[in-house]
Amino acid sequence: MARGSLGEKWNQLTAVRFFGGYEHSIDQKGRTFLPAKFRVAFEMGGYLSEHHDGCLALWTPEEFDNQLAIRQQESTQGAESRNLMRLWAQSSVQIEFDKQGRIMIPQRLRDFAKLTDHVCINGAVDRVELWNPQVWDPIRHSVEDRLRQGE
Repeated sequence: MARGSLGEKWNQLTAVRFFGGYEHSIDQKGRTFLPAKFRVAFEMGGYLSEHHDGCLALWTPEEFDNQLAIRQQESTQGAESRNLMRLWAQSSVQIEFDKQGRIMIPQRLRDFAKLTDHVCINGAVDRVELWNPQVWDPIRHSVEDRLRQGE
């Protein structure tokens, strides 16, 4: 086995993964707690950005770099791809925790995800997703119903 591939295997084995779901409140200043189980991976901060289906994605710095590389590569495919990368970069913010362990969700990102007073915080393997419970619950129930029906 070549040395480079061993290093790649090690990176895959040590990659941060997120599982589980939680619901927390959002205070009037737009702050919420990230579950301690997730918070450990963000000791060096993280990045919050608009994501698919109306949710927000919280990325570790390493995964954000991976996403950035993917988007930069895709941006060579034409104007639409470049504009998508621009929009993603423009909507992304670096986050840090305050002394109480909360993150601040900027108003424009709260508006995008329709976040008001509560947020569903879900592990999504390579990221943490933040959802408006009224948006997430119908999606979750629809998938659960299909699973019950054996689809």
